[in-house]
Amino acid sequence: MNILLVEDEIRVAEFIKKGLHEAGHHVQVAYDGATGLKLALEQEFDLLILDGILPHLNGTEICKHVRRLKTDVPILMLTALSTIQDKIEGFNCGADDYLTKPFHFDELLVRIKALSRRGTYHTNSIQYQADDLIMDCFSKTVQRGGKEITLTVKEYALLEYLLVNKNRVMSRAQIAEAVWGIGFNRGTNLIDVYVNYLRAKVDKGFDAPLIHTVVGMGYILKDKI
Repeated sequence: MNILLVEDEIRVAEFIKKGLHEAGHHVQVAYDGATGLKLALEQEFDLLILDGILPHLNGTEICKHVRRLKTDVPILMLTALSTIQDKIEGFNCGADDYLTKPFHFDELLVRIKALSRRGTYHTNSIQYQADDLIMDCFSKTVQRGGKEITLTVKEYALLEYLLVNKNRVMSRAQIAEAVWGIGFNRGTNLIDVYVNYLRAKVDKGFDAPLIHTVVGMGYILKDKI
């Protein structure tokens, strides 16, 4: 799943992001409520995980704003606010689930899995497509022009991230954080190497390349040139 995590405690955010990456999810982190709301409204996510107490805008306020414009995206409140009234307020604001801190990570994974089974993820995220390239997220298969493409785990994760953000320029730092869960080291060409691996499999032999370099900025996967 493509997940937005809004959590202001850096160590907690890094712990959750690392665990979700290991479980096969893409995670983007916002460390304050205003940034979290902006990302939630401007980008497409399969799940929002919201802390309750945040700088600038709290989790329930984010939930209210998102629900006015996006009724289908699942929202999980993950917060230290643990009274019955807190939970009622969270659900009344539009949250689909509510998990209190401290929590067991296995329980978080189970709740995420349960949310993924609800209609939105199955209907909206079963496939990603750009031109004649199709990725099926449940069967973990990729085809272009009807021809199946075999990818490694990291190649698949990189392609999925570019497809999720189709027609948007993604920086090397954004790619590194989303796919590898690490800060970008300017001294390494890891991202460029894997992009070239993908190009050799996804673009080579086809008339129209889909993966493009934007000099000085990063990479973009376009529907068509």
